[in-house]
Amino acid sequence: MSHPRQAGPGEGGRPLGGTKPQAGTNYGARAQPRARLKPRAPAKARAGTKPRAGTKPRAGTKARAGAKVSGRRRARVRAWIIALVSLAVVLGLIVAAGVWVVNFFAPPAPPLAVGCTAVVGDKQYTLAPDQAENAALIAAVSVNRGLPSRAASIALAVALQESKLRNISYGDLDSEGLFQQRPSQGWGTRAQILDPVHASNAFYDVLEGIAGYQVMPVTEAAQLVQRSAYPEAYAQREPLGKAFASALTGLSPAALSCTLDGPTAAGSPAAVVAKLQRAYGALETSTAAGIVAIPAGDVAGWSYAQWAVANASSLNITEVAFAGRQWVRADNVSTANKGWQPSAVPAGNVVITVRAAPPT
Repeated sequence: MSHPRQAGPGEGGRPLGGTKPQAGTNYGARAQPRARLKPRAPAKARAGTKPRAGTKPRAGTKARAGAKVSGRRRARVRAWIIALVSLAVVLGLIVAAGVWVVNFFAPPAPPLAVGCTAVVGDKQYTLAPDQAENAALIAAVSVNRGLPSRAASIALAVALQESKLRNISYGDLDSEGLFQQRPSQGWGTRAQILDPVHASNAFYDVLEGIAGYQVMPVTEAAQLVQRSAYPEAYAQREPLGKAFASALTGLSPAALSCTLDGPTAAGSPAAVVAKLQRAYGALETSTAAGIVAIPAGDVAGWSYAQWAVANASSLNITEVAFAGRQWVRADNVSTANKGWQPSAVPAGNVVITVRAAPPT
């Protein structure tokens, strides 16, 4: 049979021997645990709470706050700049695309109405450049011979009717050339008839022998020279022949203009002088780099100047100036040349400019 164990010294809450118990100590009662403390909630800053008196903000706090504000402003400025640049680029692309679309679908510019025009009053008469060149030669030969403008009018009307002002190497029977002259009828050899200068002189030789041709109707005078089977046909060519004759003999200043494409090669002042003198005979001329100058009075000067315009296509002439007026080959509006425009070139010299040779 077991017995309950007696508590030894120091057990059961009693003090060891010799130790006095503290007053009020109940050794028989169990020790009570201490009540747990609740953790404090973090203090919340009250709205509008002012810092304690005497409390200074930490050093650098204001600088950091200002730097943040400045950074935000710079960021907004950069954002606006990027947005504006992007908008400008987009608008530029839209405009460029619009221009491309308009140009792509726009009708092409109309081609130049190539040709030479003589004006009389309110009427205009037109020839192709090669026809105008032959008309200029026929008129120049009459000027060289000292004939009146009426002689050139008759000659041009005949050449228009006979060959359309082209130096053709065929015709009725043995007829050839500008005037459809026949070797068998004494107009010269075939080679001579096909030389426009010889053919023009041969025509005028006969015309000058007709008394009173200056006052005759064109049909009558032409028939006395040509002896054509259809003399009445010359009358229909008279207005055009008269218009070009008046301009090319110098009686009508600044009346002939040509609309031409750009020159295809460099011009030669020597070639201009050679062709000019073959038509007009010996003339005083001077040349410089790309320029021919011809001393001349009013009527002769306008004959030379308008001869040069009529020959601009084959001689690569780009400008002709005389007596305060100037024809410029490239000066076109829409499909036609502007014609003779005011210029600073004084009277006394016809100035012909040819296309310069490209630099080497």
